[in-house]
Amino acid sequence: MSDNQGSDALARNGGRILVDALVGNGVDTVYCVPGESYLPALDALYDVHGIRTITTRHEGAASNMADAYGKLTGRPGICFVTRGPGATHAANGVHTASEDSTPMILFVGQVGQEFIGRGAFQEVDYRQMFGGIAKWVTQIDSIERIPEIIAKAFSVAMSGRPGPVVIALPEDVLFGSATVADASTARSVQAAPSADSLDELRGLLDGAMRPLVIVGGTGWDPDSTAALRRFVAANDLPVAASFRRQDLFDNRDSHYVGQLGLGVSPKLAERARDADLLIVVGSRLAESTSSGYTLFESPTPKQTMVHVHPDPEELGRVYQARLPINAGLREFALALDGIEPVASPRWQQWTADARADYVAHSTPPAPTAEIDGVDLAQVVGHLSDVLPDDAVIANGAGNYTVWVHRYYRYRQAATELAPTNGAMGYGFPAAIAASLRDPERSVVAFAGDGCFMMYPQELATAVQFGAPLVVIVVNNGMLGTIRMHQEREYPGRVSATKLENPDFVAFAKSFGAYAERVERTEDFPAAFERARKAGVAALIELRTDPRQITPANRLSA
Repeated sequence: MSDNQGSDALARNGGRILVDALVGNGVDTVYCVPGESYLPALDALYDVHGIRTITTRHEGAASNMADAYGKLTGRPGICFVTRGPGATHAANGVHTASEDSTPMILFVGQVGQEFIGRGAFQEVDYRQMFGGIAKWVTQIDSIERIPEIIAKAFSVAMSGRPGPVVIALPEDVLFGSATVADASTARSVQAAPSADSLDELRGLLDGAMRPLVIVGGTGWDPDSTAALRRFVAANDLPVAASFRRQDLFDNRDSHYVGQLGLGVSPKLAERARDADLLIVVGSRLAESTSSGYTLFESPTPKQTMVHVHPDPEELGRVYQARLPINAGLREFALALDGIEPVASPRWQQWTADARADYVAHSTPPAPTAEIDGVDLAQVVGHLSDVLPDDAVIANGAGNYTVWVHRYYRYRQAATELAPTNGAMGYGFPAAIAASLRDPERSVVAFAGDGCFMMYPQELATAVQFGAPLVVIVVNNGMLGTIRMHQEREYPGRVSATKLENPDFVAFAKSFGAYAERVERTEDFPAAFERARKAGVAALIELRTDPRQITPANRLSA
């Protein structure tokens, strides 16, 4: 902490005031690509031993790491980038944080105020640029208002539906000096469910025959996930996870019945359609979770719907629920302890059947000679068996993720780092952030060959800062998702989806990482153990069958 933290007696430059505000709000890590537009903030970070500054090799990776930090901690991930191109690169992570409801604050350097509007070097109007994807965008036009605006940024990022905040920092504000008092630590604000809404929920549950709980969103913690488990167990309810929120409910629990998202089990999709009561906690039931808005009709679902969400504007936006409840997810979950369980639920067989369907769907099939190269189902199943409960699994976008979501069984919250906006390249930077936060924790990133090549240079970041994660590169020599759509829409006309890749092993080793290639399924377990024990960032390249486009389908189909 700097010597004048909390003091209003000494003049400080804008960069120092800003960094002192970060210290006051408990920030311990920032991710950045340095730029001359925010030099005073970089200089202030030099004196602050409580904040670790992680320099990445691309602003997109820095913003993805900040998003991952927000997902892991529930506190805003902090990212600094320079103006113009730095900001446009970082927009990727802002969009992910917006779609994923992740608390995040992006600081962007800006030209001096006397140059604004003149088309100065790298000048961008950030309110216009980020206005459609960030929760709040502002520019600090007065050095005296830095503490006020930073306090508001933390509050906005964490309160209600969490999300990203973007703050532009004009050079003259950062370089200028002022005597100004620090603000107090910002606090998150969430609504709580009313007693009447809980009573109505209890009445709807009592009249149901085929209920289904759908869990999603952000803002959960161990106490709230435990409270949800107690409510589910007491009422013997089946629980499905919304898209890429599988870690919110222990997949080994007899009440967990699978994920609603890409690669959804057909039986679970049919069960969602047939349910007569949906208790939707935190999920927006967006396109991926709703199978293109087909599982639940809009505006009025045929299923009786209870919709719990921290953002009142989300309630009634797409679906008119029978019972909309505006509440923070922690606040709602803890309130469930006050609901009397239903005596002798009528849906016990419904729950048991849904669980049996999930177990069958998520159990890797026996290896088959039809698949050339590494069988990805066996790889994911092995990791699910051997990794500890708190292991973090990260991924980006691509058909390879269908295997991960189908065969890996998550056990704890904050162990799934996956972008609901389908951002390629996300998983590897996110895994670096997770590994740097807790180097003793097992962290595994999955990436397709196209996905990994979005940010492969971040191997340098992982090695420089000591992140001993393992990244598994699924190499099938093509952009599999787009190729799948091509074959469906334009059979035999392959356009722009074939990839010529580097030697991934040699590439990783050139950074000082551990690396090896696996071409046979039976060789993976030993290779993975060697990678885990390497003590440095490690890469395993899997040579997989390009014809096996999903777990259930061949490309020819």
